[in-house]
Amino acid sequence: MQWQVYIILCSDDSLYTGITTNIQKRFAQHASGKGAKYFHCCSPCQVVYWESDHDRSSASRREAQIKKLSAENKRQLIASSANKLEKISGMLKVTSIWR
Repeated sequence: MQWQVYIILCSDDSLYTGITTNIQKRFAQHASGKGAKYFHCCSPCQVVYWESDHDRSSASRREAQIKKLSAENKRQLIASSANKLEKISGMLKVTSIWR
């Protein structure tokens, strides 16, 4: 099974990092309030980073690596060539507030 690592821009400008096997379904869960508890205090606005081709173990390790990054380093990652978001662009946006 192919796992994916993603970063979501939230309504409070924070960046949430997670893993899934279905990014569209997981984003919809977050947007409907049925996803992570993190979104009880803010809303998910847009997926801003995505990478695929992980197994469960490597996705978990990569998620942990990204969560340890500073906000500035996460923004650099989002702007980097490692971001494969163009493959799913337009499918995962509630509203765009990226600054």
